[in-house]
Amino acid sequence: MSLHVVIGAGATGAATARLLADSGERVRLVTRSGSGPVHERIERVAADATDTARLTELTHGAATLFNCAMPPYDRWPTGFPPLAAALLAAAERTGADYVMLGNTYGYGPVDGPVTADLPLAPTSVKGQVRARMWHDARAAHEAGRVRATEVRANDFLGAQAISPFTLMIGAQVLAGSPASYPGDLDAPHSWTYIGDAARTLVAAARHEQSWGRAWHVPSSSEESARELAASLAAAAGAPEPRLNRMTKAELEEIGRTDSVMAEFPEMLYLYDRPNLLDASTTVTILQVTPTPIDEVLAEMAAVPVGP
Repeated sequence: MSLHVVIGAGATGAATARLLADSGERVRLVTRSGSGPVHERIERVAADATDTARLTELTHGAATLFNCAMPPYDRWPTGFPPLAAALLAAAERTGADYVMLGNTYGYGPVDGPVTADLPLAPTSVKGQVRARMWHDARAAHEAGRVRATEVRANDFLGAQAISPFTLMIGAQVLAGSPASYPGDLDAPHSWTYIGDAARTLVAAARHEQSWGRAWHVPSSSEESARELAASLAAAAGAPEPRLNRMTKAELEEIGRTDSVMAEFPEMLYLYDRPNLLDASTTVTILQVTPTPIDEVLAEMAAVPVGP
């Protein structure tokens, strides 16, 4: 029975901790508040993950350090660098394998399916932040200071998942209210189930071929936002969705008084065209397959969507 340290108890961090604990592993779940799921094999610890010395202390003896932490969306440029630096340093100092939860922001705009071996070419501030985190971890890996890998997800679905869909469409559909979405409602899009992200993180931590490279979480669906909304409404027995496309000007106006919404305009390239992930290497090598979308939507219909 190995010890694993998970940083962050958001939807994916909590799912990863539970998955490890349910498989018989010991888990130390670190958050600022000491929150997280209650489980006999999960030790919840309140600590500041940017405190390198404290984090190193908590990681001693661990087989794996999972980075599932997420600063507030409007503070990535200032919140992520010290957090990422502390986790990488703790992994190097303790010899723990380092598994990062990432996303697709670092690729920039891509025409066609996005494969995990594409070079990172970020065009957004947040994409540059995510790309730097991976470049630093991979450099440490190539220098032999740590074993590192990154698991990249697309927009999240699932109970308590937070994404533009769950925040701007999902909750409104379940409530039978109109919804506005800042993107092409009919563009095919890859959707990541929280549970599949957790399973990919754990699979990457356990596979000898995973290190020094990135992996995509297999998608539960490639439906458009409009199609997914209709499927969610059907699963919940809710009225047919009433959807409108939010213009960039409308989004920018909302952003004048909402610091989180103000961060969306630079990411619109992810939503105004097809956004599809190729996760074939994850399926073939890590043996992770996606959860059927019907199961994901049934979960979302049964549990309130959003934070």
